[in-house]
Amino acid sequence: MSLAIVHTRACLGVEAPPVTVEVHLSNGLPGLAIVGLPEAAVKESKDRVRSALLNSHLEFPARRITVNLAPADLPKEGGRYDLAIAMGILAASGQIPCDTLSQYEFIGELALSGQLREVKGILPAALACHKAGRRLIVAHENGGEAALAGNRDTLIADNLLRVCAHLHNREHLHFAQLPHDLSPPAPPELADVRGQEHAKRALEVAASGGHNLLMYGPPGTGKTMLASRLPGILPPIEMRDAMDIAAVYSVSGSLAPAWRQRPFRAPHHTASAPALVGGGSNPQPGEISLAHGGVLFLDELPEFQRHVLEVLREPMESGEVRIARARAQTRYPARFQLIAAMNPCPCGYFGDNDSRCHCTPDQVRRYRGKISGPLLDRIDLHVPIAAVLPTELHKAPPGESSKVVQQRVNKARGIALTRQGKSNSELSAKEIEQYCQLSDTDHSFLARAVEKLNLSTRAYHRVLKVARTLADMTNSEQIERPQLAEALSFRGLDRG
Repeated sequence: MSLAIVHTRACLGVEAPPVTVEVHLSNGLPGLAIVGLPEAAVKESKDRVRSALLNSHLEFPARRITVNLAPADLPKEGGRYDLAIAMGILAASGQIPCDTLSQYEFIGELALSGQLREVKGILPAALACHKAGRRLIVAHENGGEAALAGNRDTLIADNLLRVCAHLHNREHLHFAQLPHDLSPPAPPELADVRGQEHAKRALEVAASGGHNLLMYGPPGTGKTMLASRLPGILPPIEMRDAMDIAAVYSVSGSLAPAWRQRPFRAPHHTASAPALVGGGSNPQPGEISLAHGGVLFLDELPEFQRHVLEVLREPMESGEVRIARARAQTRYPARFQLIAAMNPCPCGYFGDNDSRCHCTPDQVRRYRGKISGPLLDRIDLHVPIAAVLPTELHKAPPGESSKVVQQRVNKARGIALTRQGKSNSELSAKEIEQYCQLSDTDHSFLARAVEKLNLSTRAYHRVLKVARTLADMTNSEQIERPQLAEALSFRGLDRG
């Protein structure tokens, strides 16, 4: 048979669209041509495939070989198509049977020796392959990642000859197995934080409602320490969310650092906009996508370039980022919880009791002005962090453990999910009217506060969302005056 059809998959964001490899052998001058919008690495596969076949003691046909990667309008990149192209050439030349090829998909890069090398983006491909009802054959190094898909449809191979032996039914490939080091390490313990009860209260509120949080205070007051404790009090991650997180790390070239653990990402303030939201000529996920399902911590918030911070605004609302390029549009999930920290002024000691700060009011205003109003509006909680004297720190008793606080967070989240099917931070304007109703007197109280603080409509909605979370934490069906007052107290920067 001079025509063979082999199935494989591309990598487009966190998706794995199907690609059909069509190989045709014809008479004419010997050569190999690859068509179907291949990029440089794909064009070079003809040399890798030729050497891999010859070094595996297989025949490379001395005929005119045409390889078409369909659909033709989908960009193809990387060495992931090497194995599928090799299988197509072997099938078209009659060296392997064609009747079973439709049951498999092949993904892997070939070494010149015929060994199979790992590629990125295997987990989305394994999930899509399972839905298509086919078995996936990948390199041995990709087996643990593919096994996270939770099915026994992935086979692993070390080299090209083993794949051929399997198709000839002379030797059976092994199924992919889950890696052994999947147990997540224990997150930092909240009990290690002495004092700062107000800040820990805000951290629990943020965890209970999925709210964004900004902490501001002098250096060394524990802002970073508090932020790193948030993943330990968030609800356990569900399987579906864990799979989405693993898929993002898969296409970025590495598995998630800990399976079924919420990620904690803390990019440096010198990070560029593409590093934060993703991008590049071949789009890659940025920090906000790597923080999907977990926490994005931005320390020294005003030190980030302003245009870098502004690109966060749309993903914070939509929960995803779309990167448009001339050939294709890539989508990455980006539903993260933003935790930020900043000093109150350039020197960091504005408002401190020992009068160390010599910043002028204009310097303080310019420093805080680096954070735009629209971005500040999207942060639900603004919490001042005061310095704790070493003598007071020594006397402070240990706080509650992360496990105890997590149990309360789980209860509050459960109430919200039962009522509305989502966390309070995700409520739309219409849902706020339905689930955040106030009495007439409380509505008048909130209206006066909004007018006095000059809050925007978005900030007004954020206050109601936080108040709804505070009511859930006390198992109250109705939002009452104490919850409204506490929610307003968390808008510290709106009061200047």
